[in-house]
Amino acid sequence: MEDTLADPPAPATSENQLPPDDVAAIDELGKTYAALKAELGKAIIGQEEVIERLAICLFARGHALLMGVPGLAKTLLVSSVAQTLDLSFNRIQFTPDLMPADITGTDIIQESGVGGKREFEFVKGPVFSNIVLADEINRAPAKTQSAMLEAMQELKVTVLGRTYELKPPFFVLATQNPVEQEGTYPLPEAQLDRFMFLIEVDYPSAEEEKQIARATTGSAVAKLEHLLNGERVLAFQSLVRRVPVPEHLYDYAVSIVRKTRPAASESPQWVRDLVAWGAGPRAVQYLILGAKARAALRGNYMASMDDLEAVAPSVLGHRVITNFAAESQGMTSKKVVERLISEMRDA
Repeated sequence: MEDTLADPPAPATSENQLPPDDVAAIDELGKTYAALKAELGKAIIGQEEVIERLAICLFARGHALLMGVPGLAKTLLVSSVAQTLDLSFNRIQFTPDLMPADITGTDIIQESGVGGKREFEFVKGPVFSNIVLADEINRAPAKTQSAMLEAMQELKVTVLGRTYELKPPFFVLATQNPVEQEGTYPLPEAQLDRFMFLIEVDYPSAEEEKQIARATTGSAVAKLEHLLNGERVLAFQSLVRRVPVPEHLYDYAVSIVRKTRPAASESPQWVRDLVAWGAGPRAVQYLILGAKARAALRGNYMASMDDLEAVAPSVLGHRVITNFAAESQGMTSKKVVERLISEMRDA
């Protein structure tokens, strides 16, 4: 099991403890999620599926990569989520001149006050926060991206040979613009694999766009209330881990991930023709965790096939790399995953 998927210490404050009965605790999570959606609805119009995907990542202890063209309220959505949680929040605007120290922090010389001596003091960077928005993460060079991704994977940063722990819960939401690629540094496949979900943010409907215009051109600005603190988030994350999963869902998760690998004997011929690289074992972990979280958020006491199929495109979409033949046929990674799900459902 990967370090990013390990359980943190259980919260100790009694007022933030969940009911000892997991059934009652899942009911409480469902009510909390409904309240969270209602609160976000004050600032965000539509995007219900995106909000659910973000909540799944949060309670499954994963990180999310949001992909969408400018103006779709990706940054507003993330900042609104942070407002509804009583957690520290920092936004990092990734630019080509951003350095690793701008994210992690660095040592500066300070006077100690004893005999005029000077000594180094570590000043924490914006990554030392519970929720971090990495805005346009693909605009920074690889060295800076790797500093961010080390924090995501290891829950710690290393500066000048010294290691500093990041306090849980730690949740990274990164955004990318899929349209403009000039002057960007695309994330390598191994770094994309650190994100639990790739969440595609699409255009709103005509009615939603009308509501957005009405809501954002007036003078009133919605103020969101805090609904959850850090200890309660950790308690719900532990609860999600305890959601039972039928054995056949483990078999399904392993099977669909193995079918994405063109070199595997289980993969169909069309996958071998169109896919250059398939998903790794982390995809199986996130499929199961995503199914558990989705079931719990919807008030269900056991993960189902519907839950697993629902999260599969977000888990596998950025882990399946198509080749030139697929591109020439207009076959995207998303379509590959959807076809695999359809074939496995009909089998």
